Amino acid sequence: MSALLELRGIHKEFAIRGGTFQRLVGRVRAVSDIDLTIEKGRTLGVVGESGCGKSTLARIVIGLHPPSSGEVVFDGRTISGGASGIDFASSRRIQMVFQDPYSSLDPRVPVGVSIGEGLVIHGIGDAASRRKAVGEILQRVGLPQQAADRYPHEFSGGQRQRIGIARALILEPEVLICDEPTSALDVSVQAQILNLLRVLKGQLNLTMMFISHNLAVVRHIADDVMVMYLGHAVEVAPADVLFSRPRHPYTQALLSATPIADPDQRGKRVQLTGELPSPLNPPTGCPFHPRCPLANDRCKSELPTLAEAGPARVACHAVSEGRASSLEVGAALN
Repeated sequence: MSALLELRGIHKEFAIRGGTFQRLVGRVRAVSDIDLTIEKGRTLGVVGESGCGKSTLARIVIGLHPPSSGEVVFDGRTISGGASGIDFASSRRIQMVFQDPYSSLDPRVPVGVSIGEGLVIHGIGDAASRRKAVGEILQRVGLPQQAADRYPHEFSGGQRQRIGIARALILEPEVLICDEPTSALDVSVQAQILNLLRVLKGQLNLTMMFISHNLAVVRHIADDVMVMYLGHAVEVAPADVLFSRPRHPYTQALLSATPIADPDQRGKRVQLTGELPSPLNPPTGCPFHPRCPLANDRCKSELPTLAEAGPARVACHAVSEGRASSLEVGAALN
């Protein structure tokens, strides 16, 4: 397998301004030192609490946010960061499905116009060929061609998300970024959208980054998983490894909190104390140490980096020092 998408040392800070003259009063550290590789044809699941930087990372990949430092490398070329700026020619090869299918569509125009807008921007085809392409992509996502003439408010939430997927796929991208595409949908509709994404991935040979709070959804669709906490990647592993034997204490806590229908399969719950720290004033050392039951003085002063731990990479001093055990949670999400 070859690396199609790489993130190298990605940092992102947002300035906070206030007062009459809008002076700089602080900075939010949204993403810190992310190094990541996604191989062609694979799906990376990204999980973590709200505010951990998942959506910011996705927006950096597609060029909506330039990184404060670091670079995004696609197919061997730097497309964002460094001295290159945003590579417009490569942007059509990476597309995004947004979380809210209604707010991501223009309510003033028929959905066919929104779907075909990317073709217009990139100068692809004439009006007739674009109309034909819109009809074909609507059929591929399970909607009739006539839907192109209707407005967003005339569709259900699941149908609008299919429209969002169609808009992303009409440019024939190689990488599809899905930012919690099922979180605003009913459970039955979530399953339909997930199955559609899996089918399209196989048919179109897509490489995907799938962001979700739902661990069961991530396990269903992802080949590899990255766990984020307060802007940092704390564990990266193949999905079967991470869900069966998580190493980082935060990953263990996430998986142990997953509801299990069978009482005979319930494992030990890992309880976390305290609140998620503010990205305005993150703790020194390991960002997880204020809530970690295994934290020591080194954790409070030294930031851990991702290091090999069997088939996984884990950013944890307790793991590297042999003070942490791997929690058995294999039945939790079956």
